[in-house]
Amino acid sequence: MPHIIVEDLVKTFRVAERRSGVLGALAGLARRRYRTVRALDGVSFSLRQGELLGYIGPNGAGKSTTVKVLSGILVPDSGRVEVLGRVPWKSRIETVRHIGVVFGQRTQLWWDLPVVESFELLRDIYRVGPADYRRSRDELVELLELAPLLDTPVRQLSLGQRTRCDLAAALLHSPEILYLDEPTIGLDAVSKLAVRDFVRRLNRRRRVTVILATHDMDDIEALCSRVLVINRGRILTDGTLADLRALVTTERRLTVDLLNENGDVRDPDAEVIARAGRRVTLRFDPQQVAAAELIARVAARHEVRDLFVENPPIEEIIARIYADSRPAPAPGKEVAGHEA
Repeated sequence: MPHIIVEDLVKTFRVAERRSGVLGALAGLARRRYRTVRALDGVSFSLRQGELLGYIGPNGAGKSTTVKVLSGILVPDSGRVEVLGRVPWKSRIETVRHIGVVFGQRTQLWWDLPVVESFELLRDIYRVGPADYRRSRDELVELLELAPLLDTPVRQLSLGQRTRCDLAAALLHSPEILYLDEPTIGLDAVSKLAVRDFVRRLNRRRRVTVILATHDMDDIEALCSRVLVINRGRILTDGTLADLRALVTTERRLTVDLLNENGDVRDPDAEVIARAGRRVTLRFDPQQVAAAELIARVAARHEVRDLFVENPPIEEIIARIYADSRPAPAPGKEVAGHEA
């Protein structure tokens, strides 16, 4: 049985509108106008135990709303949701015993208390037995290198330190499912690598089911075997990164470092898309010319110091998917941007 089942999930919000300026504010007091925002519009997917799902989309796409519905924080307008066989907003207390949640811009730790005291409070909230708590706490402290931070008040931690402590806090009760909503937002490179490594090990060793909601493509490429792309409340694609690339383009790129800066790299089956000094990047379709054949042609005509073949950056692929999903403007009218 899947750990998570989502079918035709719909969630709307009623948002107040007001005109600009003092007169607009006064008019809003007399007669407030509202518009309905469809944050989730028929979202469907399921997850088996041990899957690590990348849930990606631009700001306002519906990622956080989905996580809040799955956590039991929000009640949807319609649709079916089951988490470990339970409807999360109907069995909220029982559901939260089995899930962990980390919001990158919020903390569940107490601001003025030392980290270890926050952990103790969470142990009481989740009713974790003393022996189980000590075992889980000690393992997480070692994996996340938290020992020097345990007696430090949360308000004195850096963002990266606090994120690592929040990860530990979300896992003290040994949940079967972990929701991560922008967990690496604002982190430096070292902290990002530490968080990614921990999530990878957690997923592989404990078989914890993970939903990673983010728009950081480095997180997705480093961790996720399956990716859902959402925009304007609708799922656009569901598959691997390779599936996403194949959906948009078969393009590959050959980057060549020449010994002679004046070398003119041209080929009838490739297009030069970038040049910086001795480095030249060509775009080609492997269905028209094999990478090995193109490399042989270039090497036969130029002195090459180094070269490599790669896919287009995943950011470009995702940007094209977003662009293709935008509604076309009505003829003769401009349509203002809208973010759900």
